[in-house]
Amino acid sequence: MQNALADFIERIPKSDLHVHLDGSLRIPTLIELARKAKVKLPSCTDEGLRKLVFKKAYRDLPEYLHGFAYTCAVLRSAENLERVAFEFSQDNIAENVRYVEVRFAPQLHAWEGLSAAEAVRAVDRGMAAAAKKHNASAAVRSGKDLPFHYGLILCAMRRFKKGMSPYYADLLAVMDYAPHHEVYAAASLQLARAAVELKRKEDLPIVGFDLAGEESGYPAVRHKEAYQYAHDHFIKKTVHAGEAYGPESIFQAITQCHANRIGHGTFLFEESMIQEPKIEDRRRFVDDLAEYIASQRIGIEVCPTSNLQTIPSIKAIAAHPVRQMIQRGLSVSICTDNRLVSTTTVTRELQLVAGHLNLSPRALRNLVVAGFKGSFFPGSYAQKHSFVSKVIERYGALERQFFGNTEASR
Repeated sequence: MQNALADFIERIPKSDLHVHLDGSLRIPTLIELARKAKVKLPSCTDEGLRKLVFKKAYRDLPEYLHGFAYTCAVLRSAENLERVAFEFSQDNIAENVRYVEVRFAPQLHAWEGLSAAEAVRAVDRGMAAAAKKHNASAAVRSGKDLPFHYGLILCAMRRFKKGMSPYYADLLAVMDYAPHHEVYAAASLQLARAAVELKRKEDLPIVGFDLAGEESGYPAVRHKEAYQYAHDHFIKKTVHAGEAYGPESIFQAITQCHANRIGHGTFLFEESMIQEPKIEDRRRFVDDLAEYIASQRIGIEVCPTSNLQTIPSIKAIAAHPVRQMIQRGLSVSICTDNRLVSTTTVTRELQLVAGHLNLSPRALRNLVVAGFKGSFFPGSYAQKHSFVSKVIERYGALERQFFGNTEASR
């Protein structure tokens, strides 16, 4: 039965709503691009890089983040970004991911001769080419397979340094009179404005605005103006929150930044992490927050393997708060975070959760469908509804093929 479940999860249509482009390269591509760009790697073999950099287990978050120094170093040209985006899409299509929202920081990739706007265009070209190829296939045209859709989520950074990109260096130099948190906020607002401009004037599939980077000590509320601008122009919002900080971070993302979804949300239930002394009944605060998130269908983008690799207190999938999230009726989608850095796929993440949590057929179906329903789909609501209906139909057909009539299909 377990083998059948694993095979079933491989075949079903899947989504990934939280995945970073710069954490999801193919290792052979990284090696090739590094050689051309004269970026020195710790090893020039797949085996060596997996042993030294991209591991299955990490000591801590800094070790986990170390690999991004190499991936970001090769993503400083439109050509490289386009290629990596194309291959990223191919890899998702190959494992039956039929909707993906890729997130990246255009300002991080802006280098000499490459603007942040061109970085966005390059990623879109790569993904569009992969989508066009798949969607023109005989299987899709005949209705035997689903088309591949995608959206772009532009990431602002909670903090940055001069050496991360010329864009950040220039901004820090121009605003050298201002406190650093004001410079970070200015960069976020510029990105929000660029997102609206590119979406409206060039019709790029920019579906969301995000805030990533070091959470503790760098609250999302400092980027409130950027989020308000995105909100005022109908760009959907997600925030990395509750990954390294407590429930208050999630509360702030929802109330101050209009978050439609929460990235990670791992410490949603950790009342011991609440620091505001005015919150006297911490358990009540957590319960009310979880109930609000559930009732408002604010999605939680859960990345199980990534959390196990970066949060020492979580020892196993069975101990991950995703169990409690599902039990409380939250809208949970299972995501990869970083396909390369976490050595994972959407298929593997779903297999881990379904296997270790012993999900019922109905619970598994709801989990998979929630990823599509909670997406920031780039088309109209009617188009999204039609696509989700086809996903559910395809899921049901495969379920009957593998298991016959089940609880979920009734």
